[in-house]
Amino acid sequence: MKLVLDKFLWLGIGVMLFGLYQTINNQMTQGISWIVAGAFVLVLFIIMIIKHYEISP
Repeated sequence: MKLVLDKFLWLGIGVMLFGLYQTINNQMTQGISWIVAGAFVLVLFIIMIIKHYEISP
């Protein structure tokens, strides 16, 4: 489970980097929407990690 969640966290970072690329090369709003989507993926999987491993904040 730990390895699978790690891959999803990398996926979230990849989406955010793609958003940064879109922001630099194309439209600002399209890139920012990709960055927000990547941040949402990261937050979602961080919550899953905390609940699965019972890490108290």
